[in-house]
Amino acid sequence: MGSPEHRRPGSGRRTRRDRHGRGLRGRLVPATVPLARTKAEIFDDLVLDTVETLERRFAKELAGVEFAVEDVPPELNVYDSDVLEDGEVPLARLLPGRPGRQEVPPRIVLYRRPLEFRAMDREDLADLVHDVIIEQVANLLGVDPDELA
Repeated sequence: MGSPEHRRPGSGRRTRRDRHGRGLRGRLVPATVPLARTKAEIFDDLVLDTVETLERRFAKELAGVEFAVEDVPPELNVYDSDVLEDGEVPLARLLPGRPGRQEVPPRIVLYRRPLEFRAMDREDLADLVHDVIIEQVANLLGVDPDELA
C-alpha cells in the first residue's frame, strides 16, 4: 500500500454502490406526482378537510379542540362510551379534556387502519372519515350529528 501520502484521495472510504455500479438511487416518482403521497398523508388530508370545514362553521365551539390520527387503537380490554366502534373494533375516540390547573384540551383521535380497512375506495374513505368526525364532534358538543352535517 505505501505511506498515506501516496494514496489516492478518498481511497480510504468505500462508496456504496449497487451491484451494477450505479450508486444510490433517488426517488422513483417525482414529489409532485400523486403517487409520492403515502396512505397516511392522504388520510391526514381527509381529516384536515373535514376539520377545516367544521372549524369555519363552529369556530367558537371547537376552539381548543385537538384532532389526532393514530395508526391503530391501543390495546385495552374494555372501551369506554367515548369510543366509536364498528363491532369490536374502535374507529375513533373522544377524550373530553380536563379543566383546572393542568388543563387538558378535548381531543378526538381517529384510528387510520381500521377506517381504511372499511373503505372500498378513496371517496368511501373520505365519507367515512367525515361521518366519524361529525359523530365525535356531536358527542363533544352534546348535539345531534344531523345538526353538524
